[in-house]
Amino acid sequence: MNAVAAQTVPSQAPIEVDLLVVGSGAGGLASAVVAAELGLKVLVAEKEAVYGGTSAWSGGWLWIPRNPLAVEAGIVEDPEAPRTYLRNELGERYDPARVDAFLEHGPRMVDFFRRRTAVQFIDGNLIPDFHGKQPGAGTGGRSVCAAPFDGRELGPRIERLRPPLDLIAPWGMGIASGPDLRHFMNSLRSWPSFIHVTRRVLVHFKDLLLHRRGMQLVNGNALVARLAKSAFDRGIHIWTSSPVRELLRDGGKVCGAIVDTPNGEVEVRARRGVMLAAGGFPHDPARARQLFPHTPSGREHWSAAPFGNTGDGLRMGEAAGGTVSDDLPGAGAWAPVSLVERGDGSVGHFPHLIERAKPGIIAVRRDGRRFVNEAGSYYDFIAALFAATPQGEAAECWLICDHRFIRRYGLGRVRPAPFPLGPLLKSGYLKRGDGIDALAAACGIDAAGLADTVARYNPPAARGEDPEFGRGDTPYNRINGDAECQPNPCVAPVEQGPYYAVRVVPGSLGTFAGLRTDADARVLDAGGRPIDGLCACGADMDSVMGGRYPAGGITLGPAMTFGYIAAHHMAGVPLPAGD
Repeated sequence: MNAVAAQTVPSQAPIEVDLLVVGSGAGGLASAVVAAELGLKVLVAEKEAVYGGTSAWSGGWLWIPRNPLAVEAGIVEDPEAPRTYLRNELGERYDPARVDAFLEHGPRMVDFFRRRTAVQFIDGNLIPDFHGKQPGAGTGGRSVCAAPFDGRELGPRIERLRPPLDLIAPWGMGIASGPDLRHFMNSLRSWPSFIHVTRRVLVHFKDLLLHRRGMQLVNGNALVARLAKSAFDRGIHIWTSSPVRELLRDGGKVCGAIVDTPNGEVEVRARRGVMLAAGGFPHDPARARQLFPHTPSGREHWSAAPFGNTGDGLRMGEAAGGTVSDDLPGAGAWAPVSLVERGDGSVGHFPHLIERAKPGIIAVRRDGRRFVNEAGSYYDFIAALFAATPQGEAAECWLICDHRFIRRYGLGRVRPAPFPLGPLLKSGYLKRGDGIDALAAACGIDAAGLADTVARYNPPAARGEDPEFGRGDTPYNRINGDAECQPNPCVAPVEQGPYYAVRVVPGSLGTFAGLRTDADARVLDAGGRPIDGLCACGADMDSVMGGRYPAGGITLGPAMTFGYIAAHHMAGVPLPAGD
């Protein structure tokens, strides 16, 4: 075995552990680290050749109201405020027991990792919730993100860490949200930003020469690296290229699994049980066909999650007697994506998370009409697209901008100046027209409809107004806009040709429908009874948000919190009480 694959994988003999974790994203690794800290012997099995799952590609943000970093900054919320927000957001899907467990133990989870592990955070005290007009919505203090991490601390094990998503990270270099991203966006407009970017790029290329990958880890890559470092420090092995084939049961108790390792099948006996954290089903066409109304064949959905997330955990949970939720208002964490053909012929799924809130862009359907506040959340954008698409018609739209916009902010896979437009124009990913009519023809959009939309949008946009959809009217809209554009950081005319467009299709950042669980993350059978020895977290757990998306970080926050809760349950250690 070479240094890249440095891991202990026995050949055929059964092995015994206390806890087997299936999947190596943030939820699974959090449960593993906490369980080990509480005295359990833990093994993590990952089907792919790299560890980190969807979490390694994520922004690394966790929604944790009343978290310690906010409290230390003087932001002390009434405990009922986030609870009120969730009641209004989730409606009939509000589960008091699970919501209370999340809100109570989320801050304690953050405190545990800060005090006892390599996992450190930066605050998100200025980041608002998605729906600022909802009672209980927060304007900041409810988010934390993984602090940047020096990948060299992982030693050779970093070579098995999933690298950042290539479509987003230039030259494989992660760019942190916040000041780091702003410097990159302003690198040709500000000397301090130019110097910052130059230093970052030079260090990155030095890392490529010395280590074959970047070592300045940020966002989800930093979160997973910090969790992995904490796991390795506690003697936890992460087996990669080791899919779990089936769970083992002794009577009604789940007591291990068969793992298909590079050295053959291994029986892993888990005295305390198994944690399912295998990333949900974003690339399982059969389950998508059942639960996604927009995909009649199961393939009209283009998730930005890793392609290995094919619903393994859900199928194993069902085989053990668990049930998967089938009644959520949204079974996926919807997000707009565009399809990018790579040099090797594969097609990547680019998630449009940033540019939609910038001033000078609109989204239209094939009829040329707008259908949404483009600056809203990625989930709301696709939900609005579904609502606007007539039955029987494919759900798709186009993001439209002018030359000023694309050189300033970029458009999807198209990066801002000084990156060239030519390669993506040549590939057909980016469409261009000297005038609005020419762009409509290039995209197959109704020309009269698009011309009318732009004609009606531009005059109020020149005044910073969007009377049709109210773009820029919430704190979440505005924080993602451009503060230099006043009076509305999200609104400007589309008027300086040539004009550009990118086609957008329904995608997701993951899935919400998962195994039904209780407040201890124990998987429930069809009668609502806990299955002994089986827990789930992350996207394998039925989302505590009930198929809604109230804020950024509502996937990773609950994933790590319920991983923390489940580890205490598996270890037989009471959860800490009190503030």
